[in-house]
Amino acid sequence: MLDVYVCIGSSCHLKGSYDIVQRMKTLIVKNKLTNKVTLKASFCMGDCTHPVCVRVDEQRFGGITVQNLDVFFHDEILSRI
Repeated sequence: MLDVYVCIGSSCHLKGSYDIVQRMKTLIVKNKLTNKVTLKASFCMGDCTHPVCVRVDEQRFGGITVQNLDVFFHDEILSRI
């Protein structure tokens, strides 16, 4: 099971983490990964200068936006399944 955490702390929330979570849910269902990926919310990951932060297992990524999420999903999530 791949654990994916999306920061919902103040800075990330203001930068669109809610939209990231919603799109991520859609991508997980679309790619039939509901039994392989666990999507979780996380409070501040400590990298508030590069929101939105996403952690895949133990690797953290900053600067995730709705515009680059599909590429991120392909490169960092689908490639690990």
